[in-house]
Amino acid sequence: MKKLLRTGCALILAGALAPAWGASGPDLALEEAVAEALRENAALRAMEARAGAMLERPVQLRTLPNPMLNVGGMDPAGDFGFPDSQETRVGIEQGLPWFGKRGLRGAVAEKEAEAMAGDYQAMRRDVVMSVKEAYYDLFALQQVLAATRAEEDVLKRMEEIAQTKYATGSAEQQDVLKAQAEITMLRQRLLELEQQESVLKARLNQLLNRAADSPLGRAATPPPAGEPGEMDGLLEQAASDRPEIATARARAEQAGLERRLMTREYFPDLKLGVESRSFTEGDDMLMVMIGVDLPVWRNKNRAGVREAERMIEATRAGIEAAEKETAYEVQDAYFKLRTARRSLDLYRQALIPQAEARFAASDAGYRAGTTDFLDLLESERFLLEARVMAAMTEGNVGMQWARLERAAGTKLEELPKRARKHE
Repeated sequence: MKKLLRTGCALILAGALAPAWGASGPDLALEEAVAEALRENAALRAMEARAGAMLERPVQLRTLPNPMLNVGGMDPAGDFGFPDSQETRVGIEQGLPWFGKRGLRGAVAEKEAEAMAGDYQAMRRDVVMSVKEAYYDLFALQQVLAATRAEEDVLKRMEEIAQTKYATGSAEQQDVLKAQAEITMLRQRLLELEQQESVLKARLNQLLNRAADSPLGRAATPPPAGEPGEMDGLLEQAASDRPEIATARARAEQAGLERRLMTREYFPDLKLGVESRSFTEGDDMLMVMIGVDLPVWRNKNRAGVREAERMIEATRAGIEAAEKETAYEVQDAYFKLRTARRSLDLYRQALIPQAEARFAASDAGYRAGTTDFLDLLESERFLLEARVMAAMTEGNVGMQWARLERAAGTKLEELPKRARKHE
């Protein structure tokens, strides 16, 4: 009895929460969702700001350090009457890094900014893929919900037929009870599906930088129906367009520049200064100073060069790893997309028509008294399951298409004709 009460309370609570989480807005097109995510996603905006900040670093590193202004005085009497002291000094000093150091530091910063820009582009593509995955997951679930709700009407019709046959004595009461139990189980399944829909809407809202319970309408854009292209073309496109590969190459170039910079650290930096000395007796002096730092700690410089050389090795391996990972992701998504599309064709062209024919035959047989109600019920379940699996597979087609776009580094619709299977 207590378990029954808990179940009833849970159902009442689910019904009370349904208006808040199940509220729907206008239909949401995929392109609108992607555009909003690219515009509003908080993590993406943070990465964009960091990438923009890195662009300001090269000019700072190419600029000379600030000059130093020195002002002093000397008063042997000890009364510190400056500026009326016996001697007043005014000087200015300017540090001058060794030839080429500032240019190399700026070039290193440019490569760092280029790598950061690649990271930003990679995040953009990750956000687009995540939005499309969530969108097509929601699309599939909403198709499942629609099929399940429509099936409730079918079960109600089956119950009416069983009631009529029971009233005429041509069927047992168990048929009516089985239909009613099936309707109850279907409603329980609908509650679970609606909960999943709420979770998926919250996930998509989070990607769009909305409140989790913001109204979100029907996912109205079906997966693309075209072909992605040939494998060789996709691999070639990925090798040239994947931001991870571009980032790895930029970091390799950065490591090479850092090695050149570390070899320059063996040479001393300079310091130039001019100082004016004024005396109360009137004998003014102008002094010119040249200073040189002494890079005597050669072990430190050699360690810096070795560090840069190790980084060159690491970044070269990073390029190879990025290329291998890209090729794997392209092939993985490509074959999964082909499998999902073939499965969807199998559901639509064979399994669903067969399930519909089986259900129609069972329905006619039950009406004629040649088939029992359990066979009709199994036919109905099989038809619903086939429609549900078709809907989930259609959503999977959209998700695998999004993953293949991410792996190839571009929208598949934008592939050049030479890389496409069908123009």
